[in-house]
Amino acid sequence: MEAQPVAGRRLVLLLAVTCGVAVGNLYFPQAISPLIASGLRVQPDAAALVVTAVQLGYALGIFLLVPLGDRLPHRPLVVTLLGLTALNLLAAGAAPALPPLVGAGVLVGATTVIAPIVVALAAGLVPDDRRGAVTGTLLSGSIGGMLLSRAFGGSVGEWLGWRAPYLTAAAAVLLLATVLAFALPATTPPSRQRYPALLAETLRLLRREPDLRRSCFYQATIFGAFTAVWTGAALLLTSPAYRMGAQAVGVLALVNIATMLGTPFAGRQVDRRGSDTVNLVCMLAVIASAAVLWAGGLGGVTGLVALGLGTLILDVAMQSGMIANQVRIFALRPEARSRLNTAYMTCAFLGGGLGSWLAARAFTRLGWQGVCALIAALATLALARHLLHRRHSPRTPATSIAPTSIAPTSIAPTAAASTSVHPASGSSSASASASGSAPSSSSDSASSSGSTAVPGSTTTHPR
Repeated sequence: MEAQPVAGRRLVLLLAVTCGVAVGNLYFPQAISPLIASGLRVQPDAAALVVTAVQLGYALGIFLLVPLGDRLPHRPLVVTLLGLTALNLLAAGAAPALPPLVGAGVLVGATTVIAPIVVALAAGLVPDDRRGAVTGTLLSGSIGGMLLSRAFGGSVGEWLGWRAPYLTAAAAVLLLATVLAFALPATTPPSRQRYPALLAETLRLLRREPDLRRSCFYQATIFGAFTAVWTGAALLLTSPAYRMGAQAVGVLALVNIATMLGTPFAGRQVDRRGSDTVNLVCMLAVIASAAVLWAGGLGGVTGLVALGLGTLILDVAMQSGMIANQVRIFALRPEARSRLNTAYMTCAFLGGGLGSWLAARAFTRLGWQGVCALIAALATLALARHLLHRRHSPRTPATSIAPTSIAPTSIAPTAAASTSVHPASGSSSASASASGSAPSSSSDSASSSGSTAVPGSTTTHPR
């Protein structure tokens, strides 16, 4: 179904802000978990459960709620999810103890899955020749939300206490819901397929597609390492080794804005050399980052430089690997890219939740070096699986479709463009050229997971 191109520049910018605020709800708890520990008088590793909870909630929301984007009109769906997110943030900010805070965190993660839905909505509101640019704008908003939310959470938390970031975020989300209730145009659901059938199809794809399972495993382990380093960094910077405040985590996160410069290059390398080659380099880079991060435990200027460099290497590797994985999975079944993406992102955030949980326990028992060992171990698992695949698989050419993605919110190929993006968002970038691959079905054009299937470029390379 062809949607009418009605999205102007103001609406696109509004949707980009919406993506940033929604994605930011996943990441500001990383900066304030030490403040939660002191405020609720619990151990730091116990307080880090809040970070795990929001990641696991996001995985649940991607699987259960994002498919509704194919079944329901976007305006009431987006406004309702934003309203529920605001209520859940208020509940978290008012939590009297850790257990209700963790429960509210799961609900915040589950309902803040706005970005994949918004990107699919925007893709249906613009003509083909603007789709790439609009997608890049929205995903830049997601990257900004990921980076700025840690600085926001740490600074506001240090100034007003750990509850303030939750309450401030709730107010921002509620304001956005009110504005979008009037600003969003009416849309028609792209699919009439029943909701249980949409969920079942995702599970069937996981069962039937070995390359999907392999890509999910790669991203679950590497994204687990990504969340592990940020959970551990918050504990390290507020420990006696540094004695810094929670805002230091946000400042460290801002260093990684350079990631936006590295991921377009990674996208071009995927087109040129293939997904498997880029995956291999990324896994080795994550292992190398663990070695660099090890020196972060030394404290002082040397430790801070090691933390900045190590997190930058890991961030670039994670997001570049995201591109490679999505190139692979989007080439499997062009007619089912949205459901492939739902399976992929669900597994990624399950791995992210597990990584943050393990990191808190590793830091408590083994210190920062335990977190670095965990990062190396997770990347080694991915590397072992990758080498096993290369050993038992002949080198055959494969068709790849350049993706755009974010570290929690990923999008299938858009128009001919080069786009840099984030993971929850998840954050990648890609370079797409217009060479006329067949477009996917209309129900995937406004996909349930935020995938936007549009004619993209097709390149042949060794897998």
